[in-house]
Amino acid sequence: MVPERIRALERGFTLAELLVVIVMIGVLSVLAAPSLISYWQASSVQAGAEELATAVNRGRQLAISRNTTVCVQVSSGSITLRTGSCGGTLFTGAGTTSAGLIPLTSGMQASFASGTSVVFTNLGAASTAATLRVTHPTTGKTRDVVVSASGQVRVQ
Repeated sequence: MVPERIRALERGFTLAELLVVIVMIGVLSVLAAPSLISYWQASSVQAGAEELATAVNRGRQLAISRNTTVCVQVSSGSITLRTGSCGGTLFTGAGTTSAGLIPLTSGMQASFASGTSVVFTNLGAASTAATLRVTHPTTGKTRDVVVSASGQVRVQ
């Protein structure tokens, strides 16, 4: 009777079973890591492009709400909004630094793929269509933000 009782108390896994599980987890981790890293980099570029599109849309909304033209300028990792014209008054408000910059997070770089600036009219239309490009600082992956002449901003 004592041996059955001792056997009932001896529950658990053997060392060999634990090692097999640890090796399986290791192999799955090695196989999944490249896909996970690629997904992470692509999603960070997508997030940067959506952030840039939001800043450009902010310029459009500012033009409509203030009934004036607003120029959206991009320099490296930040965006500036100027009311009146591209040489006009620098917009400072919520979400901007004291210098009027709207910075992109994660070190994303922004530039114009076509055009040099976007000017929104008081009705929200863009004076000319333009394409802005967001580039990941380490991988070089890019994503485009397209501004149509009607003022629509979309990520491609």
